[in-house]
Amino acid sequence: MFITIGLPFYNAEKYLTDAIRSVFAQTHQDWELILIDDGSTDDSLEIAKSIKDSRVRVYSDGLNKKLATRLNEITQLANYDIIARMDADDLMSPTRLEKQLKILENNPEIDIVSTGVFSVTDELELVGVRGVNVSKIYFKELLFKKVGIVHAAVLGRTAWFQRNPYNAKLIIAQDYDLWLKTSAKKDLKACIISEPLYYYREVGNATATKILAAYKNERSMYKNYAGKYYAQLMVKSYIKSIIVLFLDKINKMTFLLGKRSTGVIKKETLITFEKEKTQIKNTKLPKLEY
Repeated sequence: MFITIGLPFYNAEKYLTDAIRSVFAQTHQDWELILIDDGSTDDSLEIAKSIKDSRVRVYSDGLNKKLATRLNEITQLANYDIIARMDADDLMSPTRLEKQLKILENNPEIDIVSTGVFSVTDELELVGVRGVNVSKIYFKELLFKKVGIVHAAVLGRTAWFQRNPYNAKLIIAQDYDLWLKTSAKKDLKACIISEPLYYYREVGNATATKILAAYKNERSMYKNYAGKYYAQLMVKSYIKSIIVLFLDKINKMTFLLGKRSTGVIKKETLITFEKEKTQIKNTKLPKLEY
């Protein structure tokens, strides 16, 4: 089965090549890659255009429409029934597509499957691993953040994304809004596997500004979805915001990352990570000029 991989990018020249390498390194090779530029001002677009492969399509209109709009565009451009998400500064495990696709093929009742992640630095040094096995996601669990879907690691049915577009008005936390919206109308048939099949560059990316903006957006979502839990969730959100402000003031934002991922990495996990990272780095791209 063919898969559409949607990769929006904005000023990602430092990381885009490796992200694309991880696509070409996949064990599942029946795919198309949609590279969609969001008005980059660096060499990202030139890097994307330099890839000479019939499976790769590059789109650019010179505008900066933000992520939600680009994701909706990818849904409309997709040629195939399955869409895989990824971000331009991340990598995919070489077996990611194969393993997630198998789950969808064996479970026709499921629309969305996400995975665990390797948490890495900008230089791809492993700092943590996290992931849980979840066969069904409940609305209340999403509201209270008892379960989290790694957005960029999602693989799902194109028809689901077509009937459930992202809210283009949201600059951040578009994924959380989508999960709440679809769960509230009982259209979030999703699962999560714990295996880390996605390399997430989040060290240094979890800034106080981004986190506080996400909390602010979440509070607006609670007005639409929280119901009887509204007051409780609002208080919790403001407390979290105060904690972030305090951690930022004392330069301890890395504490939040430590809370997300396990600090103890098993030897076999580290071996797998290093092996896959080397495999991706050694993957040659067709006629790459950068």
